Amino acid sequence: MRICVVGAGAVGGYIASLLAFSEAADTSVLARGETLAAVHRHSLDHDGPHSGGLRVQTTDGMVTVAVRASGSAAELGQQDVVVLAVKAQSAPAAVESMAPLLGPSTVVLPAMNGVPWWFFDGADGFGGPCAGLHLSSVDPGGAMARAVPVSRVLGVVVHFSASSPAPGVVRHFSGERLIIGEPSGVASSRLGSVAEVLREAGFTVDVSDHVRQDAWYKLWGNLTINPVSALTGASAGQILDDPLVRAFCESAMLEAREIGARIGCPIPELPADRNIVTRKLGDFRTSMLQDALAGRSLELDALTGAVREIGAIVGVPTPHVDALHGLARLAEHVRLARTAPR
Repeated sequence: MRICVVGAGAVGGYIASLLAFSEAADTSVLARGETLAAVHRHSLDHDGPHSGGLRVQTTDGMVTVAVRASGSAAELGQQDVVVLAVKAQSAPAAVESMAPLLGPSTVVLPAMNGVPWWFFDGADGFGGPCAGLHLSSVDPGGAMARAVPVSRVLGVVVHFSASSPAPGVVRHFSGERLIIGEPSGVASSRLGSVAEVLREAGFTVDVSDHVRQDAWYKLWGNLTINPVSALTGASAGQILDDPLVRAFCESAMLEAREIGARIGCPIPELPADRNIVTRKLGDFRTSMLQDALAGRSLELDALTGAVREIGAIVGVPTPHVDALHGLARLAEHVRLARTAPR
């Protein structure tokens, strides 16, 4: 199976490294800029023009995994599977650039946070008044849905912790779990084949009949902790230890919980229950805080922005999510303006 990972950051780099190291698939990486240059510098295999290496820091030390890498999708050619592992704000450009990777039967796994562009497509009865809608916060004008329709998609929800402390370098903290499923909820041969390859690579793979609900549940946990951490610089533990901040977060989570109930993603838990799960992950720095500290843009639109947009459609007021989105967006604009070249 030919698999190309688009984006070699924390998530994409770790997925690509396990696939390549295990030789479970003919693995390549579509990357650009400093990341591509670093992967080529780390090369262990000089047999090809696009050879390179991903450096992975684990509890056992640093290893370099040989992987084919290029900045040109045309050079890598058509794939059986494309793993789209970029930040949501980078997805439109990434989807456009990866067109040469897509053959007639290529499957796309969007390993991304937040509400994906395909979320309300291809499932009868799902989404209520949002059924078939392309959210302007996620996919303005529906360009991604046209380039990668839901018929190509396998839903995937990532449950492992990693960071990218430098271009072409991945640090893995914990977990190897992936949830994958057909958006239709109906099992398929392609789903079984992809699950088998990912398991061979070393991932714990759960095949789900309700991958949209799995994605919404993960968003429910990220919705507040991520942007609050970027706003304040606080770790997850510090956020949950402050009673006022925790209460604010739980109010925003209740808004998202009510929205979920109206679109077919019910959550039986209360925010306090979800916070217990978060505490078990340790006192970690969220991915959004890592992006803010590194001077990168934030994937707010796919999280808080999408929740606000869906809430307006289904008639759920979102004052706490609105406030969080506005504050985090303003803080990002100010931070990026200060660091922009003059």
